[in-house]
Amino acid sequence: MEHLLPAGIALGAGLLGAFLLRLLLRWLAGHAGRTRWGGDDVIVAALRTLAPWAAVAAGVAGAAAALPLTRTVQHSVNQVLQVLLIFVATVTAARVVAGLVRTVTVSRSGVAGSATIFVNITRILVLAIGFLVMLQTLGVSIAPMLTALGVGGLAVALALQDTLANLFAGIHILASKTVQPGDYIQLSSGEEGYVEDINWRQTTVRELSNNLVVIPNGQLAKSNMTNFMRPEQRLTVLVQVGVSYDSDLDHVERVTTEVIAEVMTGVSGAVPEHEPAIRFHTFGDSRIGFTVILGVGEFSDQYRIKHEFIKRLHRRYRAEGIRIPSPARTVALQQGAVVLPQQRAGEDAVPLV
Repeated sequence: MEHLLPAGIALGAGLLGAFLLRLLLRWLAGHAGRTRWGGDDVIVAALRTLAPWAAVAAGVAGAAAALPLTRTVQHSVNQVLQVLLIFVATVTAARVVAGLVRTVTVSRSGVAGSATIFVNITRILVLAIGFLVMLQTLGVSIAPMLTALGVGGLAVALALQDTLANLFAGIHILASKTVQPGDYIQLSSGEEGYVEDINWRQTTVRELSNNLVVIPNGQLAKSNMTNFMRPEQRLTVLVQVGVSYDSDLDHVERVTTEVIAEVMTGVSGAVPEHEPAIRFHTFGDSRIGFTVILGVGEFSDQYRIKHEFIKRLHRRYRAEGIRIPSPARTVALQQGAVVLPQQRAGEDAVPLV
């Protein structure tokens, strides 16, 4: 009976230590949540799992040492506790490393999502190392297992060529920073949208209609692609406009410039510092055509900005008396024939029926 009191004290101390560590780490989690860096949240969350279990295991080990156990039982208890701690530490390390990788990918891409391919690879590597350490702790030799995995890995690689090709294509895409989560891309095959995620096999793209398009990484790596977010997120869009031949072009340019400045400063998604640009370029059939260059902050903003610009420009042209002519075609009539506009000089007229 004299051994039960020290064992109980050791076990109670372990449980009390686990409780106090939980309270301390909860307090630290509140402070970590107020910092700008997300890595401290990941570390504190992992310690809230690992530290209490370590305290409980220490209490159980102390209780086992205080009891009159045989050497075999004592060894078995210590081995079980070691395996339990290694398992908890491995899972915790996998969470910490995966969380830190996710934090880094978010900070590098500057978007809400993250590329899970790196997160999954690091998590699998940490779990595999922890599994091997547990086997070594239990007295299982891992050398034959590693040899078998090396031989079997070749057969697996041959059987999973497409999967491995997509895996390495995804790693190459992210490492080269050709595409990052949050980018708006358009493939030569017609698919376009925001990149939601790049995992070990495929890339998920969200269209403007909120539909998801799943593209294998290998196909994405081989496709001709336009990335509207790189090298710069801001871009310019062109709007074609035409005015009648009797318009004062200086007056048209001045009015249009004022409308551009109004849209750039008053519409969400526009670029206020964008310098208005107007370029006349065509003598058309019924109008003088010119191009208006607008600055937008991001690809999807162009639709709202074009919408507001066309409405405001049309309203301002009407107020200023600037006419936007409708397409017209002149037909010359002669006695007994109609001369079509596309006839060249010297050709016979088309007789009227």
